[in-house]
Amino acid sequence: MQSTLRLSRCTRLLSIQKNSKQLSKSLATPPVGHQRCMKYEELLPEKDEFQSRHIGPRDCDQLEMLKAIGFQSLEDLTKTAVPARIRRDKDLDIASPMTEYALMKKITQMSTKNEVWRTYIGMGYYNCCVPPTIMRNIFENPGWTTQYTPYQPEIAQGRLESLLNYQTMICDMTGMEVANASLLDEGTAAAEALALAHRHNKRKKLFVSDKVHPQTISVIATRIGSLGLTLEVGDVFNVDTSSKEVAGILLQYPDTTGAIHNYGEVVNKAHADGTLVCAAADLLSLAILQPPGEFGVDICIGTSQRFGVPLGYGGPHAGFFACRKNFVRLMPGRMIGVTRDADGKEAYRLALQTREQHIRRDKATSNICTAQALLANMSTMYAVYHGPEGIRKISTRVHHLTSVLARGLELSGNKMSNEIFFDTITVTPRESLEVIKKNCEAMKINLRYNDDGTVGISLDETSLPEDIDDLFKVFSSNQTVQGILDTQALESDLLKSSFKRKTAYLEHPVFNMHHSETRIVRYMKALENKDVSLVHSMIPLGSCTMKLNSTTEMMPCSLPGFTDMHPFAPVEQALGYKELFTQLEADLCAITGYDGISFQPNSGAQGEYAGLRAIQCYHESRNDRDRKVCLIPISAHGTNPASAQMAGMQVEPIFVRKDGSVDTVHLKEMIDRYRKDLSCLMITYPSTNGVFEETILDVCDMVHEAGGQVYLDGANMNAQVGLCRPGDYGSDVSHLNLHKTFCIPHGGGGPGMGPIGVKRHLMPFLPRHPVIDSPRKGFPADLGTVSAAPFGSSAILPISWAYIKMMGPKGLRKATQIAILNANYMSKRLENYYNTLYKGETGLVAHEFIIDIRDFKKTANIEAVDVAKRLMDYGFHAPTMSWPVAGTLMVEPTESEDKIELDRFCDALIAIRGEIQDIQDGKMDADINPLKMAPHTQEQVISSSWNRPYSREVAAFPQTSTKTPKIWPSVGRIDDIYGDKNLFCTCPPILQQQ
Repeated sequence: MQSTLRLSRCTRLLSIQKNSKQLSKSLATPPVGHQRCMKYEELLPEKDEFQSRHIGPRDCDQLEMLKAIGFQSLEDLTKTAVPARIRRDKDLDIASPMTEYALMKKITQMSTKNEVWRTYIGMGYYNCCVPPTIMRNIFENPGWTTQYTPYQPEIAQGRLESLLNYQTMICDMTGMEVANASLLDEGTAAAEALALAHRHNKRKKLFVSDKVHPQTISVIATRIGSLGLTLEVGDVFNVDTSSKEVAGILLQYPDTTGAIHNYGEVVNKAHADGTLVCAAADLLSLAILQPPGEFGVDICIGTSQRFGVPLGYGGPHAGFFACRKNFVRLMPGRMIGVTRDADGKEAYRLALQTREQHIRRDKATSNICTAQALLANMSTMYAVYHGPEGIRKISTRVHHLTSVLARGLELSGNKMSNEIFFDTITVTPRESLEVIKKNCEAMKINLRYNDDGTVGISLDETSLPEDIDDLFKVFSSNQTVQGILDTQALESDLLKSSFKRKTAYLEHPVFNMHHSETRIVRYMKALENKDVSLVHSMIPLGSCTMKLNSTTEMMPCSLPGFTDMHPFAPVEQALGYKELFTQLEADLCAITGYDGISFQPNSGAQGEYAGLRAIQCYHESRNDRDRKVCLIPISAHGTNPASAQMAGMQVEPIFVRKDGSVDTVHLKEMIDRYRKDLSCLMITYPSTNGVFEETILDVCDMVHEAGGQVYLDGANMNAQVGLCRPGDYGSDVSHLNLHKTFCIPHGGGGPGMGPIGVKRHLMPFLPRHPVIDSPRKGFPADLGTVSAAPFGSSAILPISWAYIKMMGPKGLRKATQIAILNANYMSKRLENYYNTLYKGETGLVAHEFIIDIRDFKKTANIEAVDVAKRLMDYGFHAPTMSWPVAGTLMVEPTESEDKIELDRFCDALIAIRGEIQDIQDGKMDADINPLKMAPHTQEQVISSSWNRPYSREVAAFPQTSTKTPKIWPSVGRIDDIYGDKNLFCTCPPILQQQ
């Protein structure tokens, strides 16, 4: 009370002071009982805003950096760097920033609006018991979440080993010969499998069983429709392949009703007619169920979600893809292989990984950005932790509970549709559906209600006997689990049938020696310690935007209200997610200038595909079906032409000028040439070459005048947020890399998230979903479904929501300005040592820049790869190498790196330039020097046989900053020859015996 009175008195005195100068002298003497009169700002200073944590350079550093590049303020830099015709000077229409504490309170409340009922819907999504040690040490660990895709294998051996374990696990469980390192989800994996069948035998007809999950059928229909293929859905036992027109067949095992069938005759007949057979399999069932590889399928796909990954309202989850060895060259996505380093030591690296994205471009048949590395690693560790016996016990327990449920319901007068099943039964209830639904609502239980009046029930690892007793009550049965076990000689039809698995799996030592928490934690940490991530140093990858993924942004992803939601739960139970989607859509529209957002695309590549398909559907709705030409600058992302090809477009390249910008003369020529056939221009802004092009408005106008649309690749939005908006200067659609600009971490090669923003005329053509959406009427063209889950990887959307809410309009604008400042500062610091290849008309770069290494090949035999490998000795991951220009390095510092780190990286590049100079001057051997021999391992440096013409210290400790702490590459230089025939892609015993 006394404090309140004192504060009130101070406030009155301050008011008097403000309004009467005559009292100023008297107020200089504190009133009785006060040492002095505090100002309000002193008593309640402003709380630190999140933006000060997210942005790296301090205010004093910003001034110093601005001075170095010749500017007085960030606004001066902005006015010079961003073309005036597109620059936006007013604040974004989004809410003021929230503190981290307030945000966590808000998002926690939001998560509780999601009602997590006991859900037995299944359909490819199941609850599971995520081991807390895996949740904490991988999913919630920045040492695992903040790495980039392992394109630099010497400092990525940890996750490469884990992903090789994943491939081994998938091969073992499915009975197939080779597997990749994950795909996006089961639906897209199925589409890729049938596309592979088409590529293999060039046939244009595909057959899908009507017992495949409906979301999978919808994704397939969308994908193959744009490729000019035909799809038939029906009874797989009646498919006619004798015409030799069917490229491939897809079946579900067990099928969507839960039934298990003998597909041997289907497979044999298909093979006799040259048709491939693909099986969508349930991974947990294969612990006790005969694997598809044993009855002859060619490809096996599915999801590894129920191996230790939360439901997350549909994602992110790792899809899997396995096949026979003779299809390995056609297999999509990434694969981990085993090779040898420069010392002959066995090591891991990506195999075949560049062929689709950067080499084949518009000839690509798939898109490489289709991995879920983080979630694949979680599933791998789940198998490592439980081992074969643990997995078998979980699988057996789920199946036995399902058998008890089926028996009890049958004894109560309900009819079972499945004779043999694993964890899913389809029931024709004796009670009406109204009674079943009423009972479910009373007990907060979700079941699957089929159009034919049957009810589907899928159990999972979390199911308990008490849950089965409650399910009996739902069906008005007086049965109990204990009563059935006491009176019935219950023996599973599956485990006494010919479908029972007889072969071993997960026999490799890695799956049989880490079953205590002590062992698994040490194993996960040992792998983590082999990798460079953002917890060690900056990762300056141009176009990949490796920025801070803050703890506060990540925390909501672990809230049960978000993690435990089934994607097909009734939408009224997911009001928290609905609120999140609504707010995030509004914020992203305000940031981009678009009118609508679809969150369904679950990667940047999926976003590209969805956006291009929306454009095509728009043209088709206007009877412009011949508009299929997509113009793409040659500097564009490698994924762009691949996505356009997959969307059924004809790709035509556009030249770029010497300054790195689009050649508008050539663009006009191509527009005139294809005026009647022009679908769209696919362009990146700022340019992939790292410059703001002054002509972007004119370019968009040229395309629109010819009846085309503009697809703007959102990869470089980090140079635009708060400064300009694609929807304002002419773009019709963009995908937004939430795993770049909006802080979702890269996860070592996934998850990504690539929602698309569109202008109003394209909104009717956004993706839809067969399970939660009603069919759209009145539109002759329908985009369909691009991902298995309705809202893509919903569980990671809170990250981007939190980033925007905590930064606010001014914070987002400043983040962009600092990103541009950091890039220009680094370019300036390096200008006396390396040439920045492209600059805008103002002499500035955008948020990234390209340094030219090509001349060093002539004078010192040094290439970009040598600089990239040598940077590892300095403790850094290399910038983007040899893209978009061969022989160069593209650097993007992001706004999160402070001046100390920027200078440290620049110092490293300057020191490397000195080493190149030593080679040029003859002071260093042209073939055996620190760059050609980089990186240097600890084993090499301490070896008694060291005989190189430079010291051990020069090799491993070239700068003081590299001494503590030292990041050691775990293997020596690895060759990047992707045609290596000696690669093998499952766990070799020699590598993991220790």
